[in-house]
Amino acid sequence: MITSIYGAIESGLIYAIMALGVYISFRLLDFPDLTVDGSFVTGGAVTSVMIVNGTDPFTATIAGAIAGFFAGCITGLLHTKGNINPLLAGILMMIALYSINLRIMGQPNIPLLNEHTLFTTLSGWWEALNLEAIFMAPFHWLGIADFAPRSFYALMSLLVLIIIVKKLMDFFLRTEAGTTLRATGDNQKMVRSFSANTSLYIIVGMGVSNMLVAFSGAMVVQHSGFADINLGVGMIIIGLASVIIGEVLFGKDKIVRMTLAVILGAIVYRIIYSMALRIDFLEASDMKLITALIVVVALVFPHWLGQTNAKNQYKKSKAKAASG
Repeated sequence: MITSIYGAIESGLIYAIMALGVYISFRLLDFPDLTVDGSFVTGGAVTSVMIVNGTDPFTATIAGAIAGFFAGCITGLLHTKGNINPLLAGILMMIALYSINLRIMGQPNIPLLNEHTLFTTLSGWWEALNLEAIFMAPFHWLGIADFAPRSFYALMSLLVLIIIVKKLMDFFLRTEAGTTLRATGDNQKMVRSFSANTSLYIIVGMGVSNMLVAFSGAMVVQHSGFADINLGVGMIIIGLASVIIGEVLFGKDKIVRMTLAVILGAIVYRIIYSMALRIDFLEASDMKLITALIVVVALVFPHWLGQTNAKNQYKKSKAKAASG
């Protein structure tokens, strides 16, 4: 039970990077981008192929993220320059990326269990610095060593990584370019009236969005130990679920708070996912259905709660008027 929760937090931190990318496209740019299902695999495909061929895992991970950036830019170009509907542009790019990813990989899946990955490198550094004993000491002192994770290196490394990604994203979105990008999603006509190139901001925004998605894919394949051509199926739903859960549970009033909410939403989603797998009558094949139900509940519940509060408020005001 405890081990599965730690595992869910680890995977949640990785998928949170992908969720931040989905947040940029769906929330900031108001662009329903289905490229995500393809660019997630692109990041993993490029990274895994380069690692297998002896490339440094840091360089391979960055290359995977850059590949996702170009994929997102092409989707933006299809929409802005080709005048293709955003949804259709994403679908077209997603379909094209399936063949591209298969061509990159050369086979449906690539094992990485015996390869030198980012996580094996971090594990070596962790052991060399003897950090495991330092983090385990409080658990031993409190007598709750059984509740500690098997290893802290992945959890702490991913925590540091997601903090860096969040800080960079918060900084970017508060710059002049980031503010204009957000305004483009709200009202393109207004932004154009200030002589800003909205097409450029959409293209770059889509590139950054899919760069984060591909970066997440690159991390996932190294964490799981394999890359698969079907790894990206349903990623857009997972990303949306993380964003919506984060908005419902943690609010969405400011950019800094919203990016944190997306990260926490991804972790909560993975914990729910992990707990659902422990239910006897549910199988791994049911998880897409569970994800869809989670999204439905997250969307419907706030609306239902708002209606209920409005009705109660109306009844109170009516009763108050009658008694007065």
